[in-house]
Amino acid sequence: MIRTILKSLREYKLPTLLTPLFIILEVACECAIPFLTNLLINEMKNNGAGIKNGDVTVFVILCVSLVVLAMISLLAGFLAAKYAAKAACGLAKNLRHDMFYKIQDFSFENIDKFSASSLVTRMTTDVSNIQMAYGMIIRSLVRSPLMVIFSVIMVFVVNVKLGIVFVVLVPVVGLFFFIIIKLAMPIFNKLFYRYDDLNESVLENINGIRVVKNYVREDYEKEKFNKASGELKKGFTKAERIVSIQNPLMQLAIQTSVFIASIFGAYIITSTTGEEMDVGGLQSIIQYGVQILMALMFLSFVFVMVSLSIASGKRISEVLVENSTINNPDNPIMDVKNGDIEFKNVSFKYKKDAKRNALNNINLKIKSGQTVGIIGTTGSSKTSLVNLISRLYDVSSGEILVGDNNVKNYDLKVLRDNVSVVLQKNVLFSGTIAENLRWGNKNATQEDLDRVAKIACCDEFINRFPQKYDTYIEQGGSNVSGGQKQRLCIARALLKSPKILILDDSTSAVDTKTDAHIREGFRNYLPDTTKIIIAQRITSVYESDLIIVLDDGEINGMGTHEELLKSNEIYKEIYDIQNKISSKGCDL
Repeated sequence: MIRTILKSLREYKLPTLLTPLFIILEVACECAIPFLTNLLINEMKNNGAGIKNGDVTVFVILCVSLVVLAMISLLAGFLAAKYAAKAACGLAKNLRHDMFYKIQDFSFENIDKFSASSLVTRMTTDVSNIQMAYGMIIRSLVRSPLMVIFSVIMVFVVNVKLGIVFVVLVPVVGLFFFIIIKLAMPIFNKLFYRYDDLNESVLENINGIRVVKNYVREDYEKEKFNKASGELKKGFTKAERIVSIQNPLMQLAIQTSVFIASIFGAYIITSTTGEEMDVGGLQSIIQYGVQILMALMFLSFVFVMVSLSIASGKRISEVLVENSTINNPDNPIMDVKNGDIEFKNVSFKYKKDAKRNALNNINLKIKSGQTVGIIGTTGSSKTSLVNLISRLYDVSSGEILVGDNNVKNYDLKVLRDNVSVVLQKNVLFSGTIAENLRWGNKNATQEDLDRVAKIACCDEFINRFPQKYDTYIEQGGSNVSGGQKQRLCIARALLKSPKILILDDSTSAVDTKTDAHIREGFRNYLPDTTKIIIAQRITSVYESDLIIVLDDGEINGMGTHEELLKSNEIYKEIYDIQNKISSKGCDL
């Protein structure tokens, strides 16, 4: 996990290396200051008369040395903080970059493995935790142990007996902190999955806000959100309650150490009449004691953040090490010669350990330029069938040929540029209409835009907008109707000039007249393009050269409209329900 995370450090390795160097300098200066203070106090005590008579050379040297050390410590601390922040923020930036780019290469199977809400949490909350923890690690995790080590050494330099007191006290305090972290860490590990639940609640609510409003379910959504938020609060409260013990424990340790040092120090001074240790030495030991225990307190806080970041790091590394289940072959085919499609004994299931197939033993041939309709009841795997053609998923067994070649042998970009899919869930992005359409072809001219808009029957409403193609589309296409959104998505797909065009129930929100005009545009302007239309309405497919009836993942029937009316019960039942007439004719 650590190695995976640190791979994203890249150009921020130098700030990472500079931070501990400046920390070492800062700690060395801070540990030298109490010792010089000790010398200064002793100088004032032993040479007080000389200072009054003007012999201030040693006094001035010690004062200047203290000021210089303080300035160096301040500068080193500033530079350490600067480079630590740069390294931590840089690592977070690169992690988000690497995760986003990784997700772009994921297949649908990989996306299904992680939920959308979970991926959002990993790229936001989890990365922020790593950022905070990394900044603390390269600063406090270096500074605190060094401060403890240097301070203990200096205590022994001043007085060995008091040094032993701190050597005994430090492990005891450290043991308490270890127990606290051990208790809190499992709770933190579980909390991030509750973040996923919270984000999922928010995403569902925002995406479906119109449905929520329409069904007056605001109270239900609030209750669901409050439940997820409450579970998160309860978990953090429990963890923070355990972690909060460290602060009073640290204060107790500091006060105890100062008390013990003062008692023992006073005893040593009085019993040896200042020969073994003087007042200045006691003062410096107390300072070192406070430095040791404060360093331990910071160290414990760092360990809490590290325990949080371990859970986050695991979740981030899961995304970074995930390999796409769909990849380019070693020597990919870079050209699709035509729109021929053939399914050979194709079976498919979404998960390898699934008990049943979504598609079972599909055998099908489609000639280039044909219009093929696919119809069937909900859940009959119509979308699953067409998703395999452009390798949004890979078959579990069998093979699919496009242009006489297995789809697995094509370069993915080449295949998907030639197999253009208008998905069931239409998505428009923030930007102008022209910008959205040019997702199909970034180099498309205005003439190209006009051409595809005419075929998709969206030219009439585009031209009604005051700014026409420069009209701004809000996020998710919320300022256009469902039918308008579908037509824009069809136009976008047409800009790719594909050899195969797949419409996955993409005219469901379009009226029958406009639907007919779109199909007419396909016949007139795309005669050589293979067109596959998934639809719920028979009126959308009845003119197709071939209609496929799917039922429970299997082909139940194939033929023209007239043939299926005579031979296929499922098709006939759908037709009768939709038209409420006998199957003798075609009154459409």
